[in-house]
Amino acid sequence: MTSTPTKPAVSPSDRIRIVQRRTLSVLSVAQIMGGVGVAVGLALSSVVVDELSGSTVISGFAGTATVLGAALLALPTAKASGKGGRRAGLTLAYVAALTGCAISVVAISLRSWPLLLAGLVLVGGGTAGGLAARYSATDLAPRGRSARHLSLVVWASTIGSVAGPNLARPADQIGMRLGLVEKAGPFAFAALAFALALVVIIAFLRPDPLTLARRLNGAGPPGSGRHRTVRTAWQTLRTTPMARRALVMIAVSHTAMVSVMSMTPVKLHHDGSNLDVIGLVISLHIAGMYVLSPVVGWLADKAGKVPVLVLGMALLLSAAVLAGTAGHRVWQVTAGLVLLGLGWSCGLVAGSALVTESVPIDRRPAVQGLSDLLMNVCGATGTIVAGVIVGVLSYGALGLGVGAMVTVAGLWLATTHHRTPRLTSPGDGAR
Repeated sequence: MTSTPTKPAVSPSDRIRIVQRRTLSVLSVAQIMGGVGVAVGLALSSVVVDELSGSTVISGFAGTATVLGAALLALPTAKASGKGGRRAGLTLAYVAALTGCAISVVAISLRSWPLLLAGLVLVGGGTAGGLAARYSATDLAPRGRSARHLSLVVWASTIGSVAGPNLARPADQIGMRLGLVEKAGPFAFAALAFALALVVIIAFLRPDPLTLARRLNGAGPPGSGRHRTVRTAWQTLRTTPMARRALVMIAVSHTAMVSVMSMTPVKLHHDGSNLDVIGLVISLHIAGMYVLSPVVGWLADKAGKVPVLVLGMALLLSAAVLAGTAGHRVWQVTAGLVLLGLGWSCGLVAGSALVTESVPIDRRPAVQGLSDLLMNVCGATGTIVAGVIVGVLSYGALGLGVGAMVTVAGLWLATTHHRTPRLTSPGDGAR
């Protein structure tokens, strides 16, 4: 009589690895869907606002509205995550984006640019969800690999961000065939993309990574304790200098990137470049932001977060110098924009991983939410200030200002880091 062989028991560590692999897959798929929604919705937003309002000045508020929405939804998303887990936070963000797209379709039908701007604020929930997803990837990451796991979800944004703008025209044509007014189709398509992201998160992000991580760390389930997101975040930052520095680096990186990127199409247009050239430059910039993010994550875990953050500041400085001194040389502007994307990737990936590793798990959602709030507020401010600088002075002056900002930030980080006690976890920024 032969005995039936029994399957070897799965160890707890192996089970966590399996759950984490599933979590990364689910987040990546949702990130692709959400990235398509954001990119499709934004591809024509400024053009539609321009047509409805008849004002180029007002059209500039389209991008600002979306960035502002991402900032306004950062803390509610973090608070929902703190109370109900990552699934609750991401659901809130994508529901807001879906609602914003629906409002935008109605606004275009009514030819109301104020209503469209209101809808675009809620569409910013898609950006808030994408930013929150990167942090969700770190909850169950093995020690010393948080940057790599975070970067994989950031990398997934590449597909949606690059494919999205190219889907705007087909979506518009399909929308008109279905009875929608011209240029409403892309927003309806974006709503569908956000709906798919929502279904993926609700149905497949199980078990919830934050809930499981808190249980494994003995921190209690989400929803335990009081959830004053801003107060908790500030209290944590006061006692965690490394997390403060990481937040500053994320904000500086994003401000530098958005400021230069937002004014580059205007500069190229004034120089006589056509839309195809402008589109190619921006596409290469987006590739710089996302394509090499897994390499950035690997480097941050191997060499340390702070060295990669300093590298990011150096890349942003190089980008500002190249773009600011390019004159009419499109190739030099392009090279500057690619470096701008790479510098941003270093700041976002290494900074976000350092924030995660520097604070206790029960306080992470609050600090992460504050980080995304500051990042988007700085980005929105950067677009406004950049427009003023270019309008009053020049694109070269913008490059000079951004170069000075990232130089000061990089020197500050490099000098203050050496006066901070080393962190104990491997792969952290103390190396």
